[in-house]
Amino acid sequence: QVQLVESGGGLVQAGGSLRLSCAASGGTVSRYGMGWFRQAPGKERESVARISSSGIATYYADSVNGRFTISRDNAKNTVYLQMNSLKPEDTAVYYCAARTRIGDRYSYWGQGTQVTVSS
Repeated sequence: QVQLVESGGGLVQAGGSLRLSCAASGGTVSRYGMGWFRQAPGKERESVARISSSGIATYYADSVNGRFTISRDNAKNTVYLQMNSLKPEDTAVYYCAARTRIGDRYSYWGQGTQVTVSS
């Protein structure tokens, strides 16, 4: 069973940057496809970015494409989300998650980290 812990959230002004980290324990992230999700107040949880177990394939939501970058360092058992040019609408709780293969549900989740972007 893999445990995921997010960190790096905080308060930032619009146009600023943050880097979120997702540290895994109890498992090896190289075995998992990883994703970042977010849930804003009054909105449904949405997928932000995904990365394959190899790190070769990535996916971004249209709303963040070109601004966010997902990456992984399997040697450090950590996945990152670099967030640039942040907008107030990016304000949300951000979660990382893991799945064993394409087609599986993301079944392992962190507790989330709050990102607040002020205008």
